[in-house]
Amino acid sequence: MSSRHHIDDFMRGRIIGKIEEGRKITDVARSSTSLTALFHGCGTQQVAKSVSCCLKKADLPKTVARRLRGGGLYARKPVVCVPLTRQHRTARGQWCREHHNCTEQDWACVLFSDESRFSLSSDCRRQLIWRESGTAYRPENIQEKDRYPTCSIMVWAGIMMNGRTRLHVVANGTMTGQRYIDEVLLPHVGLFRGAVGDKFVFMDDNATCHRTLAVLDCLDSEGIQRLVWPARFPDLNPIENVWDALGRQVAGRKLSSDKKNTLIRALTEEWDKLPQQLLDNVVQKECINHVSKRLGTALRQTVKDWRVKGVTLGGKKRGSLKEETIRKAN
Repeated sequence: MSSRHHIDDFMRGRIIGKIEEGRKITDVARSSTSLTALFHGCGTQQVAKSVSCCLKKADLPKTVARRLRGGGLYARKPVVCVPLTRQHRTARGQWCREHHNCTEQDWACVLFSDESRFSLSSDCRRQLIWRESGTAYRPENIQEKDRYPTCSIMVWAGIMMNGRTRLHVVANGTMTGQRYIDEVLLPHVGLFRGAVGDKFVFMDDNATCHRTLAVLDCLDSEGIQRLVWPARFPDLNPIENVWDALGRQVAGRKLSSDKKNTLIRALTEEWDKLPQQLLDNVVQKECINHVSKRLGTALRQTVKDWRVKGVTLGGKKRGSLKEETIRKAN
């Protein structure tokens, strides 16, 4: 157990004294910042063990669970996010400022793309934390995770309003710059560029294989304009919600075979079955409704780092998405 979950002798004495006075365990927890921090991020067994050490009793997980619920704490699965530095938060806030005035017509010209991995076996270990209602997104209740399952299949796809690409399976290894050109940009992205025209904008993340010189040359030669995208910004990419929906559909099939070909076939079939209305809704929701919300969050997180006196959210109206992208590129 880490030092964060350790109760020293002084704290143990305070707890015992308050309990002997007849105070409830939950009231004792609320009166102590250290003990409150102890409960956050812990499971029932951990809390029970710590409390039982103070009371010199056997483990009482059920009693502890009742006490915690009585105090307004509930066992919930923690929210998972990627680790963010101050620079990441600053870039997120700046990006939202530059695009919060983009219209639905602007976003309708963007092809959002991403790779994702799907595993044959679930890597989801059911780990719950005790937290108060409505506090899911507090830092102490979020679990940072930056790993993929070991045995998995990588796929690539792109979505936009009124359209989608085919689901491409990245076979025999990981994506490289040349494979990205041969398997993604030319056969898939180039097709949408020709259909949409000059207003077409392509979004991909900052993975190394997406930023090679060969990829940049290919985009220039094909006339594909790329949307500037901050590092570690997956929560605004609409396709993340589509991956989640696809995963639920595949899981619902309850595949009996452990062969990768079975999973590939299931992913391809379920991808084609996803209703276009679902894709349109997530684009509208993420890019139109949530940009302002994330803008406010990003500004609150980074206001001490980059706020300039006199700059407000109601300032000069920004240009279109295409104009902002071209300005950034130049």
